[in-house]
Amino acid sequence: MIVVLGSINVDLFFAVDRLPGRGETVLAPGMTVRPGGKGANQAAAAARAGASTLFLGCIGEDAAGGDVLAALAETGCAVSRVRRLPGVTGTAVVMVEAGGENQIVVASGANLSVTADLLDAVPLGPGTTLVCQMEIPPDQTAEALRRARAAGARTVLNLAPARPVTAAALAEVDMLVVNKPEAESLEGQAGTPLGLARTLAARHDLTCVVTLGREGAIAAGPDGNAWSVGVLAVEAVDTVGAGDAFVGVLAASLDGGATLPEALHRASVAAGLACTREGAMPSLPDAAAIEIHLGELAPARRLD
Repeated sequence: MIVVLGSINVDLFFAVDRLPGRGETVLAPGMTVRPGGKGANQAAAAARAGASTLFLGCIGEDAAGGDVLAALAETGCAVSRVRRLPGVTGTAVVMVEAGGENQIVVASGANLSVTADLLDAVPLGPGTTLVCQMEIPPDQTAEALRRARAAGARTVLNLAPARPVTAAALAEVDMLVVNKPEAESLEGQAGTPLGLARTLAARHDLTCVVTLGREGAIAAGPDGNAWSVGVLAVEAVDTVGAGDAFVGVLAASLDGGATLPEALHRASVAAGLACTREGAMPSLPDAAAIEIHLGELAPARRLD
């Protein structure tokens, strides 16, 4: 079973010809409201990929919170333990330019009230994978990872958005997923994706996956063994949900018994498919779509 402790947001999408520069105003023809939040998106991705998935988080008392929770439930994810609190649901402003690149600003709202105590009634154990990100208070993420590891569960941390994380928290992580800037921020210096993955994996005794956007991803274990996977050839419409699709499907695949190379392959296919539709949660592919397109991407390969 996948358990996701994390954020859930209302996403306000603006399609623009180009992203604004500092101090610049650009015009958009309209705005679309969609469900999102890294935690909710990753939970939805895992559920749509076929994993039994439980989401734990907080929404506000506004109408928008109920709408995004209903959208998450429609993906097959269990949401009965989400807390509804006074205040507003997390909200993200997402600007997407032609070609799919984006800029995002998030107002945390109820996500700031998410605590590790939400795990109290969850039967954590060897058959459970806990997935966390960095859109809730970092101390609560660290405590959740500690509890899950102590119970024998697999722990996955997506260090996004990049925020300070302690060595003690990383000691409770089985799999760390970062993009290259996040890896460099954590390492404190620039480096090659393979070098960063191997260094972080060895230093913190975990498996490190460095995602590289259009260049795929590289993973390294604490023993130095490493793999590389490419990307699915698609025409990108919106890249907003790609990273969350990758993390959710990676976790779901491992939870289902896949090897790391197999999980990387499925996750990269899912990420590519997520780029072909607008929105984050609405773009996430289901297990059947992933299966159909697996043959279009070469399997992950071992690196020397």
